[in-house]
Amino acid sequence: MKHDIVILGVFVADTAYRASRQPKMGETLLGNGFSLGPGGKGSNQAVAAARAGGDTAFLSKLGVDAFADMAMRTWEEAGVHPAITRDASSYTGAAYIFVEEGTGNNAIIVSPGAAATISPADMDANADLIGSAKVFVTQLEQPLDAAVRALEIARAGGAVTVLNPAPAQKLDESVFRLCDYVTPNETETEILTGLPVTSVEEARIAAGKLLAMGVKTAIITLGAQGALYHSSTESVLVPVFKAGPVVETTGAGDAFNGGFAAAIARGMAPLDAVRFGSAVAGISVTRAGTAPSMPSLAEVEALLARG
Repeated sequence: MKHDIVILGVFVADTAYRASRQPKMGETLLGNGFSLGPGGKGSNQAVAAARAGGDTAFLSKLGVDAFADMAMRTWEEAGVHPAITRDASSYTGAAYIFVEEGTGNNAIIVSPGAAATISPADMDANADLIGSAKVFVTQLEQPLDAAVRALEIARAGGAVTVLNPAPAQKLDESVFRLCDYVTPNETETEILTGLPVTSVEEARIAAGKLLAMGVKTAIITLGAQGALYHSSTESVLVPVFKAGPVVETTGAGDAFNGGFAAAIARGMAPLDAVRFGSAVAGISVTRAGTAPSMPSLAEVEALLARG
């Protein structure tokens, strides 16, 4: 089955705890809120892309448990086409998310479960799906060798390749050469390049290094400052879209990446696709949760129309 967007990644059940601060080691704090919902960078991106109008397939592994059932329900509701293997000997991934009240900032621990066993052989088994995509997206929550093999298959098939290098790790330049777009945040950019990113100008310098390392175009997400689009021909800071008060920033990067992929698959110019992804992210942060916060195409288009 052919789909415009294929996203490789991890589903995890998000267990989110809200409190005034994080506990110290050995300390117990009373929290002010708890929620359980669908998450995982790849899954969130697939939900964002599908809700933003993209014909999206999601490639991953799950266990055989209640969290896997949650995953399947989430994708059905969003219109994501699952390309899933189930492993009864493992478990579906889960994440601990601490949300700091007052700022909405977060700290996260991810346990991928069955998705930690995703392999290059799994990518070869799904080569027809990956190779026929218009846009292929992956992150680094599943094993790196699987992500690299999938990028190779996507590149050979003519797909636009997008790497969201999160959680960040040092990467060989051969990986960057497989990427049409790399979409790190400030921290991930520092890890990839070894350069500080505390301002837009520093982000430009780091983006230039990413291009020198083999990336075709770097898009560095800079939180409240916006997103820096940096290619060999232009460097443009796209400001954030303010859709309302910020409730929670968890999943904003996933919203951006999913929206960007949907826009590229629709044939938008890259800079317009960055604006589209920024609008998706701008709406998502006004809502609690990750996958549940992803907006519809109509909502994104309405925000873009307002400017």
